[in-house]
Amino acid sequence: MTINSKIQNINCCDHIARRVGDIAPSGIRKFFDLLASMDGVISLGIGEPDYPTPYHIREAAISSIENGYTMYTPNSGIPELRQELSKHLKNTYNLDYADSQILITVGVSEAMDLAARALVNPGDEVLIPDPCYVSYSPCVVLAGGVPVMIPTCEEERFEISAEKIEPLITEKTKALLIGYPANPTGTIMPREKLEEIVKLANQHGLIIISDEIYSRLVYDCEHTCIATLPGAYENTVFLGGFSKAYAMTGWRIGYAVGPASIIAAMTKIHQYTIMSVPTMSQVAAVEALRNGETSAAEMVADYNRRRLVMVKGLCDIGLSCFKPQGAFYAFPSIKNTGMTSEDFAHNLLMEEKVAVVPGNAFGRCGEGYVRCCYATSLKELYEALERMERFLKKRGASQAATFQV
Repeated sequence: MTINSKIQNINCCDHIARRVGDIAPSGIRKFFDLLASMDGVISLGIGEPDYPTPYHIREAAISSIENGYTMYTPNSGIPELRQELSKHLKNTYNLDYADSQILITVGVSEAMDLAARALVNPGDEVLIPDPCYVSYSPCVVLAGGVPVMIPTCEEERFEISAEKIEPLITEKTKALLIGYPANPTGTIMPREKLEEIVKLANQHGLIIISDEIYSRLVYDCEHTCIATLPGAYENTVFLGGFSKAYAMTGWRIGYAVGPASIIAAMTKIHQYTIMSVPTMSQVAAVEALRNGETSAAEMVADYNRRRLVMVKGLCDIGLSCFKPQGAFYAFPSIKNTGMTSEDFAHNLLMEEKVAVVPGNAFGRCGEGYVRCCYATSLKELYEALERMERFLKKRGASQAATFQV
């Protein structure tokens, strides 16, 4: 047999790692690959600010390039950024993190991947709310762990509780991975419930991985940073970033702070896989922390106006929707249409050119819902609602629903 014939007999699919092959492609990207080829689509799908990055932040990055500041940086991030971040966390939450407790990452996505790989041994279980952001479970699986989902429901505002978590804890449970304000539901967790969850985690020796990327985007309430709660600082890996608050999604810059031993382990992986975050993004993040609060506050105020329009509009056209208090997503029920989440999203896109994300992309408990991102102009939101109402009327499902405050 010749070398070429041996090569032809190889089935490359058989060589893919099982844990990779078993992971389904992102349910979000499936629809965006489809709409990329369509004209006239109003997208309520991708979770991204419709604002450009504020000018002064862009200028800082441009200046760093023009001045030749384009080399590798320390693995943990440039000292200026780590210092500014430390000040920011102190001023915002009264949290003290030493330099050894801070790691700058390629977005919160890398931070989450690093946390999972640094903490999870093969077979370890990680508790995760359902529904949740699409990458939570895959990050655990890719680290060799087992995701254990915590079911939630609309009647309880998709909140988790110590009572729901405790029966799921086994001798294999290693960590709790949560994200509030929540994607896709916009849920904010009450401080009292988080305190009970922290107590439970401490009782069972669990690490808490807390994704707080939407912490700046809250309405009618205050965000509770888990690491500030009694007994949480010592066992919490706190993940944050710049994408949402400062409209910096494409800059890919985030951070992880937490116990020095865990951050050191995460940094070790980061050294070998990424080395360092792009220099220009780090310089831009310094400027965002120093001078970006006014722009961030203006964007949050605008999102709040859109939130009220979106949720009331959905209820008016017949899709019940509780009032989210964080992030920039509404999560209406489409159960009265008789369609699955995927059928609803696909048909709405094909017939009315409005893109939403099927709720089951975020977990089993997301079935019967769709995610609508209101980080788009009011003009487009009104137009999208008109198209959705037309879509529902054709199916006899456009009676007004309850507006839940």
